Amino acid sequence: MVTTIPTDAPQDRGSEQSIEQKAVAGLSQGALVRRRFFRHAGAMVALVVLVLVIILAFTSVGTVIGGTGKLQPAGDGSLSINGFRIPGWWPLDWYTSYPIVNGGQPTLTWFPFSMGEHPFGQDTLGKDVFAQVMRGTQQSITVMFLVGVVSLVLGVLFGALSGYFRGWVDSLIMRFTDVIIIIPIIVIGSIIGNILGGSSAVVFGIFLGILSWTGLARLVRGDFLALREREFVDAARVAGASNGRIIFRHILPNAVGIIIVNTTLLMSAAVLTEAALSFIGFGITAPDVSLGQIISEYREAFRTRPWLFWWPGLFIVILALCINFIGDGLRDAFDPRQQAKVSARKANRAVAAIPSVQAVQMVEAPTSSDDERYMDEFGGGSLPEPDAVNKRRFGRRKGDQS
Repeated sequence: MVTTIPTDAPQDRGSEQSIEQKAVAGLSQGALVRRRFFRHAGAMVALVVLVLVIILAFTSVGTVIGGTGKLQPAGDGSLSINGFRIPGWWPLDWYTSYPIVNGGQPTLTWFPFSMGEHPFGQDTLGKDVFAQVMRGTQQSITVMFLVGVVSLVLGVLFGALSGYFRGWVDSLIMRFTDVIIIIPIIVIGSIIGNILGGSSAVVFGIFLGILSWTGLARLVRGDFLALREREFVDAARVAGASNGRIIFRHILPNAVGIIIVNTTLLMSAAVLTEAALSFIGFGITAPDVSLGQIISEYREAFRTRPWLFWWPGLFIVILALCINFIGDGLRDAFDPRQQAKVSARKANRAVAAIPSVQAVQMVEAPTSSDDERYMDEFGGGSLPEPDAVNKRRFGRRKGDQS
């Protein structure tokens, strides 16, 4: 048997490296992050579901812009919303009592699909639960995004200043952060909600965001403490760049991964916090609607009319899970140690493309009398497996001894 071994063996390591780097050759850091994120199945499904929920909530019962969102008497004696309301495609609203249909039970059917007059059912007053849940989802989404924006701005600002300047600036900001951290956010949110008297989702979201930035600030501070000692920061400082330019143009882009991931986690926690505060009566209160307030209002009817809990609870879970899955996808996308799983067929193709593997050729022609004997015994063709050869040799030796 003749085995041809390549003489250019030193090229193997470079060839293997080129195979490993082939998938990312010529791509920028942003392109790599987008590629990893779009290939994360859980994050993509969660993103699609979140977009669909947002579209459904804001287009179904309409959107109220400005005002307090409270009910006020209109000129004809009916009630209207304080603010400019953009109507939606659903004809019913969340504050009017309608004649009870189907005993208040949901009229939604899946086979065949039909929403009916009240797909999520009605309460004892005849209010449409679908309209209430959509309005409550609007409130939760508004609070979620406001908390994310406010926490992002404050957390990045205080964390960057603390980590870059250090010294007395770091001590002052971190001690202030510690004071806010040791006080439970539920307690502070309850006090603020009681003082504001059940304000709108915009005001409530801003105040929750003011209380939620501390964890992000500490993470950004730790990242800045490590990045400020890197060579590119020293080069920018020698080139005459100001502190503001170094912070926002050189260091901050390198910390964007941890910032985005933790912001999504804060947004997910904001949904649950808003629902909890509204449940105990210190968040968004009647006559406006939130998901937690719906569950709190109908908690006595859990056994007799469970559909009053199914739908608001389901949308709370959907919002929280979607944001968490998106955060997991962003975490994996920004982590350079995360590698995509390669199938067995792709791995075999990559190995076969290495020049050293291609150069190794198995020649079937025999080179000795032993090879001829083994090939005659096993019918020619390729050489037998080592286990089969050992069995025949062992059997012959026992026959000779006997």
